[in-house]
Amino acid sequence: MAIFKNAAVAIVTPFKEEDFSVNYDAFAELIDFQIENGTDAIVVCGSTGEAATMTEQEHLDVCKFCIDYTKKRVPVIAGSGSNCTQTAMNLSAELAEYGADGLLVIHPYYNKATQKGLVKHFTMVAESAKGCPVILYNVPGRTGGNIAPETVAKLVKDVPNIVGIKEASGDIGQIVKLMTLTDGNIDLYSGNDDQVVPLMSMGGLGVISVVSNIAPKAMHDLCDKFLQGDVAGAAKLQRDTHDLFENLFSEVNPIPVKKAVNLMGFAAGPLRMPLTEMEEEHAKKLEQAMRAFGLLG
Repeated sequence: MAIFKNAAVAIVTPFKEEDFSVNYDAFAELIDFQIENGTDAIVVCGSTGEAATMTEQEHLDVCKFCIDYTKKRVPVIAGSGSNCTQTAMNLSAELAEYGADGLLVIHPYYNKATQKGLVKHFTMVAESAKGCPVILYNVPGRTGGNIAPETVAKLVKDVPNIVGIKEASGDIGQIVKLMTLTDGNIDLYSGNDDQVVPLMSMGGLGVISVVSNIAPKAMHDLCDKFLQGDVAGAAKLQRDTHDLFENLFSEVNPIPVKKAVNLMGFAAGPLRMPLTEMEEEHAKKLEQAMRAFGLLG
């Protein structure tokens, strides 16, 4: 059984203005907002959550807080990837033991491993999780490397707890090949909010979404309509959210989405360096798109 279907939020991590420490009170509010508005799962400490600027202990603490506070109301999938295999193994083992419903493990960034190296890396990380389901994360634009369809097919066949993939390559042809080589026996999630319907048409179960930070119900409904057979309704929602998506990616993620969450009145706080605040011109267009979508009064 899949960890989740429909839309999971790639949730932002709120930081305090004065010292950039994690704002756990604000984080609790964001988790409640997501659950109350129909999100289907929470992905914590991913790229959108600024995990790259956290210490390993902060990373564990934020994931553990999310697991504890959510209290199984929806599944929690913890980011546990690293470009160091041992670090990814340590994170995965601890978060699995702590009760994560699944783990999201990114392609090792910067190192640019070979496909053979990726097989060994993901196998070792998955085995360290002792049965906790693992979703691979393929995002070449951030990592500098691609998980080939043949590699995914081998991993899914040989490693029992590698069950899914978040695909953000943007290469539909590659995704068709991936689903062909796995006979569709993999939980496929879109990693791009503007390509949910195309990926679901190839057997995808939903999306791990940035847009869900501010419009969780819309993203849930988009996916649910598709799975219920209302393809035209899903396609309309895909079109309706496109302007919102474009403005949320007018600068490097999560710069715009954190601005958007703050505009909605949540204390998402600042970005950690090297990310900097959104350009005023882009911020105005984002605010206009949010008003047009009915997210701001």
